[in-house]
Amino acid sequence: MDTPRILIVDNEEKFCKVVQAALALEQLPAAYCTSGAAALEFLEKHPVEIVVTDLRMDRMDGLQLLEAIKSRFPRTEVVIMTAYATQKTAVEALKKGAHDYLIKPFEMDELVLRLRRILEQKQRLAKAESTEQQTPPLIFRGMVGKSQKMQQLFRLIQKAAETDVTVLILGESGTGKELVAQAIHQQSHRARKPFVTVNCAALPETLLESELFGYEKGAFTGATQRRAGKFEQANGGTIFLDEIGDMSLSTQAKLLRVLQNKEVYRLGSSERLIVDTRIIAATHQPLEAMVSRGQFREDLYYRLNVFPISLPPLRDRKEDIPELVHFFLEQTAAHSITRQALACLMEYDWPGNVRELRNVIERAAILSNGVIDIQDLPGQLRRTSGKSHPFELPEEGIVLDELERDLICQALEKSGGNKTRAAQLLGITRRRLYSMMERFGIEA
Repeated sequence: MDTPRILIVDNEEKFCKVVQAALALEQLPAAYCTSGAAALEFLEKHPVEIVVTDLRMDRMDGLQLLEAIKSRFPRTEVVIMTAYATQKTAVEALKKGAHDYLIKPFEMDELVLRLRRILEQKQRLAKAESTEQQTPPLIFRGMVGKSQKMQQLFRLIQKAAETDVTVLILGESGTGKELVAQAIHQQSHRARKPFVTVNCAALPETLLESELFGYEKGAFTGATQRRAGKFEQANGGTIFLDEIGDMSLSTQAKLLRVLQNKEVYRLGSSERLIVDTRIIAATHQPLEAMVSRGQFREDLYYRLNVFPISLPPLRDRKEDIPELVHFFLEQTAAHSITRQALACLMEYDWPGNVRELRNVIERAAILSNGVIDIQDLPGQLRRTSGKSHPFELPEEGIVLDELERDLICQALEKSGGNKTRAAQLLGITRRRLYSMMERFGIEA
């Protein structure tokens, strides 16, 4: 027999042999054991990729075997089989680390389909891990993400840090523009000098000018002493001009002079001050469109846009969400999150990006009892989650067979009698649809 990739565990040897033979026909070599203890002994000598185990077994049940496998063989995936499935047992199995569960009796082609999906996923993960080992991912303080988009961003940060060019960071609110600016500064030869941040949207025009360029005593009412501006404070280091798209045209003209001549004038003074300050600007606004509308100086735009860096929104790099979640969990009272809650986070589009995700995790950590679950998440996330309940069970209960029969009839009606399409609508195989039609006496 070929080296087994799958281990079947069930007290009934006859059932194990039937499943083993069916998988062999699909080129999925499998072994079997008739107890949990025997399965653990087998795994010590013959590690497999997937264990398919019954839930109810003598001495060691399926959940106990699941916990033991996840503790001793964490890379082995587990699929639970049960004829007594309830929502409670299914959720418990998933919480303990099960990849999936099947309700007996099931069609063999359904089992094969699910096993192939797991094996394909494991193959993709192994390939990704191999690539990461060959090329270690770049990491910057406070920035999390191993996705291709984030690795491309990290390479741009590294390149920008090697020069003194002006950088323009573009991205939606909450994508981490200031973190990128800090990373560039920290990797540059200016790292030991000041990093000064100015939010151009938070200050009125007159106050912004005095903040940027400083002022002399008596320059305006309330100027009781000379004050150095942010450009002077950042001399030798980096100034980060956040939300530069909100800067007035008159202040833009003065900023252009700094970029061109490396000089500033304090308000109320004609003395020229030479500054060696690197400029990194950022905005969530479309500066090119603002230039065409006359809201932003064209010459300043081209001076700023020497080395543009665009930050990907979180919805375009959802594969980084699990890592971000665990990064934020380390800073909260919660110590873990359920698979269902994580799946809910993965389905949401995050208009507020990483900042919104961090706020959600911090709030959920306060509400949870140490393990964040779906009920700890905000309502808008639960409503958009495919894991939420599309059907609310009435207090008086239902007749499940009647509901299943009605759904099959609806699917056949919507598909115009096309069995393949009807099976797709129900999320089952064509073979299982025929079996259910026969059971309920539905004519083809």
